[in-house]
Amino acid sequence: MLYTTQQTTELPAGGFQFLRTSFDDHVLTITLNRPEKKNALNPPMLNELAFALAHAHYRKDIWLVVLAAEGDTFCAGMDLKSLSSGDIGESSVPEPGGPVRLGELMAGLHKPCIARVQGAVYAGGFLLVGGSTYVIAAESATFSLPEVKRGLFPFQVMAILLEIMPARQALDLCLRARTLSAADALTLGLVTEVAPTNELNNAVTRLANELKAFSPTAMQFGLRAYQQLKSLPSNEQQAYLYEQFRLLQQTPDAKEGMAAFLEKRKPNWSDH
Repeated sequence: MLYTTQQTTELPAGGFQFLRTSFDDHVLTITLNRPEKKNALNPPMLNELAFALAHAHYRKDIWLVVLAAEGDTFCAGMDLKSLSSGDIGESSVPEPGGPVRLGELMAGLHKPCIARVQGAVYAGGFLLVGGSTYVIAAESATFSLPEVKRGLFPFQVMAILLEIMPARQALDLCLRARTLSAADALTLGLVTEVAPTNELNNAVTRLANELKAFSPTAMQFGLRAYQQLKSLPSNEQQAYLYEQFRLLQQTPDAKEGMAAFLEKRKPNWSDH
């Protein structure tokens, strides 16, 4: 994380410049709010995302995150004009402790993240979608990597796609810049559910409610282990996973889950 737990105890008192947030029943919703620029990510907006995700990571009563967007485009990727000019503008949050790389930000959340995709996703926007645990897209949503049309290549997106789909399909998306429908994206595994536009909110709420029925501690342990496995040699993985299971057994949620099972009742999960 690029911010410390002390820095992110509270969200900015005056709100973010390019994000909206709301918190309800253990769910933090982060909404990209730069619709006039198709939610293109400029440096201040990236800093705000890093801050909001760090806040979600550290705050124990946040069990899951919904990532949404205003306007007709979910995210147009990086704001190339802003990045090329070096115009970083003003930011509502402190300077982060290093470069903001979306793939690393999403991987470090360690909590379920649902992307609510209401519109088109381009270029670096794939990092938000590909880094989410679940992606619920409107039937009208589209997905495209146009970098090769501009003499560029979606290097970081390629790495995310290779975790989701076979290599040839990932490379084809990067090389041919073709536009995927929501149904196409579902077939490739980029999207996990497609919903009619007028049912998008209900689909997100249903999934969030289902996830909230389960142990937040267990899910956080599991998501952290999933990321850690990527950096461990195969001969160390089982020992690491055994140790994680031993540690998880000692948590209040594990003890509550076993007690609820034996007593044939619903568990009461904690924020510990």
